[in-house]
Amino acid sequence: MNTILKKLSCFKSKVKSLRLFESRSSLSSSSSSSFTPKRFDVFLSFRGADTRKNFVSFLYKELEAKGIRTFKDDKELVRGRLISPELLQAIKESRIAVVVVSANYPGSNWCLEELRAILKLEAKGLLTVMPIFYEVEPSHVGKQIGEVAKQFKKHEKRQSREKVKSWRAALARLANLSGECSKNCEDDSKLVKSL
Repeated sequence: MNTILKKLSCFKSKVKSLRLFESRSSLSSSSSSSFTPKRFDVFLSFRGADTRKNFVSFLYKELEAKGIRTFKDDKELVRGRLISPELLQAIKESRIAVVVVSANYPGSNWCLEELRAILKLEAKGLLTVMPIFYEVEPSHVGKQIGEVAKQFKKHEKRQSREKVKSWRAALARLANLSGECSKNCEDDSKLVKSL
């Protein structure tokens, strides 16, 4: 948890000059501002079937207990609205993206599109990204071998070559960022505490 708090503090100091931390009223009153106000400290990107009821629920609870405003899709999405625009807006309105890569994360078109959006903002310096490799080896994600390779074989049959190439590049980039690996911890609660 301290790692996330440190990243949040570091992010705030890096972008203070960009006026991202002014009050919402001063940002909205300034017509020249091109920045999106930050509603969330953390955006959680994860594959629900793999991690929603275990690791991500522990992480979300701990973040909220520390007063860290966290976007988790089942808590923040408004029923009846289109999911994709709302999720993309939440990413833009976050300071840190915690990307929980699990065995089936690369199998989800939406997770990979979310990741591309996250990394675009990270490249512009508008978002800090913290990967967590949950029950997968970071090297398998980066090299796209093992289960990750199987997921991409399916994508190659259904998606354009360009889209699959962009998803591969996003996962490889994510694997090169400093993060945590669940295989280094005894259980999920200790992994959450190590963050």
